[in-house]
Amino acid sequence: MSQETTAPSTPLHHFTVPLSATRRGARLARLLATEQLRSWGLPLDPARLIVAEFATNAVVHGRVPGRSFRLRLAVTAPATLRIEVSDTRGEHLPTRAPTSAGVEPAESGYGLLLVEELADRWGVREGPAPGKTVWADLDLDQ
Repeated sequence: MSQETTAPSTPLHHFTVPLSATRRGARLARLLATEQLRSWGLPLDPARLIVAEFATNAVVHGRVPGRSFRLRLAVTAPATLRIEVSDTRGEHLPTRAPTSAGVEPAESGYGLLLVEELADRWGVREGPAPGKTVWADLDLDQ
């Protein structure tokens, strides 16, 4: 995981949608991402798995009653898919404790292990205020 210091380049394709911070909203995020990726002619996996993890985390850990979370997908040059999920709980940053051989991560830590394995890069940044944005990049030219 890394802190992002620069903004990504201008997107070639862009999709963004606010969703209710409910389990239904998390499911809808995955379904909408799948359809958007399909319409752009991009591979569905591992992107939809990352969207599912980020959206679920936004609902479970980043939920503020009455506030939504936002899904953003963007394809930037050179051939990178950026996945972002923003929620309104900036004080709850995702963390992953380092694991050692034979030691299992906490029950709630498996999803970010999956993201770490699937994404080429991922991290978290502050904002939009008062929240945070968790992002992952997938290099499409591999």
